[in-house]
Amino acid sequence: MKTVTFRKEVQEQLDLIKTADIVVGIPSFNNARTIGHVVRAVQAGLAKYFPDRKSVLVNSDGGSTDKTLDVVKETSIEDYSSILLHHRVEPLFRIATPYSGLPGKGSAFRTIFEVAEALDAKACVVVDSDLRSITPEWIELLVKPVLEDGFDYVAPLYHRHKYDGTITNSIVYPLTRALYGKRVRQPIGGDFGFSGKLAKFYLTKDVWQTDVARFGIDIWMTTTAIANQFRVTQSFLGAKIHDAKDPSADLSSMLYQVVGATFELMETYADVWKPVRGSEPVPAFGFEYTVGLEQVNVNTGRMLNLFREGLKNLREIWTDVLGLGDFREVERIGLLGAKEFRFPLGLWTRVIYDYAIAFHEKKLPAEHLIKSLTPLYLGKTASFILEVEQMGQQEAEAEIEKLCLEFEKNKEYLITCWK
Repeated sequence: MKTVTFRKEVQEQLDLIKTADIVVGIPSFNNARTIGHVVRAVQAGLAKYFPDRKSVLVNSDGGSTDKTLDVVKETSIEDYSSILLHHRVEPLFRIATPYSGLPGKGSAFRTIFEVAEALDAKACVVVDSDLRSITPEWIELLVKPVLEDGFDYVAPLYHRHKYDGTITNSIVYPLTRALYGKRVRQPIGGDFGFSGKLAKFYLTKDVWQTDVARFGIDIWMTTTAIANQFRVTQSFLGAKIHDAKDPSADLSSMLYQVVGATFELMETYADVWKPVRGSEPVPAFGFEYTVGLEQVNVNTGRMLNLFREGLKNLREIWTDVLGLGDFREVERIGLLGAKEFRFPLGLWTRVIYDYAIAFHEKKLPAEHLIKSLTPLYLGKTASFILEVEQMGQQEAEAEIEKLCLEFEKNKEYLITCWK
């Protein structure tokens, strides 16, 4: 494995710190407005739950121009009694450094993994820099399963609005669950805990010049941990509320990033997922409670229009990918009015499996192929929203569970067609 060269001032800090029990990483890019709150929550969590552990906070920055690094260096809890602490607390070491490599979250994470390895850390955490709902308890829930229970990977478990996280709910969760047989509810959650051993393992993988370094890191970390038999769990963190993503950001690009990374991992781990049948729950930590959720506004009319446009414009590609029978079925539901519009679950699982097979067979350039899935995904999302409109959160979750079971049931189809 190559030796890592850190910037001079970072290397000096590492020489001074020598070793650490816990490393908390916060990747950032122009998050001066929100990162102060995240740093305070991390500091409070470490002080409250791990007062005698040597901890290091690493801010891995993508070249912010808005004082993000200054905020990280200057933010601190002035009065520990405000968080009901009256004992001595180990000082928190901080390292704020720009990362090198391809611009993206994965490159930022790589720097955090490298610091963890250099300090021989026992447990690591990464949290997003724009979190508004992070509390000190998150640190306990992401670290303790690693330090005290011997888990290697802690995925987050959040309550989210029933219309939120639709790429996770309709594609990434059901697909990864059916493939690898573990029910990790938020495989692309963004906030994770992991062991020092797993951080070292991640660094041995040669993915840092690929799309993983840019935007596929979350699903890559989860899948790599599961597929390589590391001990996986999840912790309930309450609600995830963060800066709203730019609504004008191109949905098909986001779909390409997430689904492309998931399909790419299917290539890497085909020997692992092919023998798996069914799925099992993974252990969960944290007291699950009901949380108030921010309303998510949706426009199903627009989604259905885009789905129907896809029927006109992408006919040739869809017929080639799905086969004539399923294309006819898609065409049939395209004729339904908004009230009765439903996207059958079995059809949807075959759509995703057919796209995975087309990706595997390189039928089209990857980006072109996955972006052509966008109108189908919008049709499926509109169908889900129309179906759960009058339902509570738990009933909506039960609908997602039905979809997962359908993915598991139809997995034979995927395996048969996968040459």
